[in-house]
Amino acid sequence: MQRNESALIVRHAPPDGVGAAIMTLHGGRELSRRTARPWQLAALRMHPVLRAAASASPPDTLLGQVRYRHRGWNSADPAHDALRALDELQRLVGAVPTVLVGHSMGARAALRAASHPLVSGVLALAPWCPPEDSAGHLGGVRLVVLHGDRDRVTPPAESADYVHRAREAGARAGMVLVRGGDHAMLRRRGEWHRATAEIVAHILQPDPGTEGLAAEACAAKDAIRL
Repeated sequence: MQRNESALIVRHAPPDGVGAAIMTLHGGRELSRRTARPWQLAALRMHPVLRAAASASPPDTLLGQVRYRHRGWNSADPAHDALRALDELQRLVGAVPTVLVGHSMGARAALRAASHPLVSGVLALAPWCPPEDSAGHLGGVRLVVLHGDRDRVTPPAESADYVHRAREAGARAGMVLVRGGDHAMLRRRGEWHRATAEIVAHILQPDPGTEGLAAEACAAKDAIRL
């Protein structure tokens, strides 16, 4: 990303005003200073995810994505990019409730960026949740993790541990296991997309109630809905 290049890519802006926003954050690598490009597979993978999230969202929802400077996590680079994108969003449309939808490294960045005042919720898809990452800043945030039980890249057990720590910090958090799901979200992709639509719609509701996939996951005694 050039110094003056926006960290926020707007995919759809409602013509009659913005009441909410959804931003996607794609995956990447642990270490890489190579420039992130919008045609890379990790970025393209999030296009149907954003469409799925938009399908059940209010018509006044802005759709966007975070533009990374680098392909790698490095020193939390994507999280810093996400915070810049959120600042740009706030300058553009004001203080609207925003849901971050991140995959893998992008989910890790979304969880870090959830400290931003615009963020009302995070949907973390097959997230990278190393044990050293804090969840202490998530009080008041709605968090749902979707993780495939056949993921061989990011361990579902680390996601479950993160959800438990988020609950302890005061987040309304839960986790849903996608049976047969893999890290790339290719196996059972229809289930990934349907769950994404339902969960994002639930997070955007001012009073989400007690029914539905997200509510059941967040209310589950062990924080995990199978």
